[in-house]
Amino acid sequence: MLGRIHSFESFGTVDGPGIRFVTFMQGCPLRCRYCHNPDTWEVNSSVAYELTPEALWTETARYRNFIANGGVTVTGGEPLMQAPFVREYFRLCRENGVHTALDTSGIYCNPLALSVLDYTDLALLDIKTINLELHPRLTGMPGDNPRRFLDELEAKGIPVWIRHVVVPGLTDNDADLNALGLYLSKYHTVEKIEVLPYHTLGAFKYEKMGISYSLEGVAPLSDEALSRAKEILGKYKKCD
Repeated sequence: MLGRIHSFESFGTVDGPGIRFVTFMQGCPLRCRYCHNPDTWEVNSSVAYELTPEALWTETARYRNFIANGGVTVTGGEPLMQAPFVREYFRLCRENGVHTALDTSGIYCNPLALSVLDYTDLALLDIKTINLELHPRLTGMPGDNPRRFLDELEAKGIPVWIRHVVVPGLTDNDADLNALGLYLSKYHTVEKIEVLPYHTLGAFKYEKMGISYSLEGVAPLSDEALSRAKEILGKYKKCD
């Protein structure tokens, strides 16, 4: 079994609790308009390389002392595009007493994808928008599966941190933010919401790759708008 991997981060501090060994998987079916990693979209991209789960664990184990109070996080791209690989890697981590976190959009909600949850200690679930009409225009795909995926996490009792990118003119309106908070309030396993401000740090990649950047001219989210989003969502769940 081989996984297509984009890159590693040896000392990650923003993708789960503690210091983490973060693996960025190659490939994603979504085309989020604000994505800052378009180089992870194509699974067979020449920028990626292949590893077995065992080889990835061997690499991870080199940093075991540093991640002892953290763990590993698999992100992307979309890691569940390569679910069997992630499941086996997480199994090896769990076998060796290492905490596992899955950073996913929940866009895959089939038995193969859900099998990864057998060895998942924490889910970082990226809710692009709670607005089902906006979701296809924002990501290129319907928004039903992320809702089903959250239901599965709730049923399995897996702790969840929600991630939500606030984009000016798209996901920053009070109505959708309140709707998201209200929707999430019924889930006991959702521990908190991480509000992520839209930025343009990855825009240069689009030009380099010859891809049109659809949010050209949209300014990064202001501090005031970020505070407003946190204030609204914070009425329903703990908010960072």
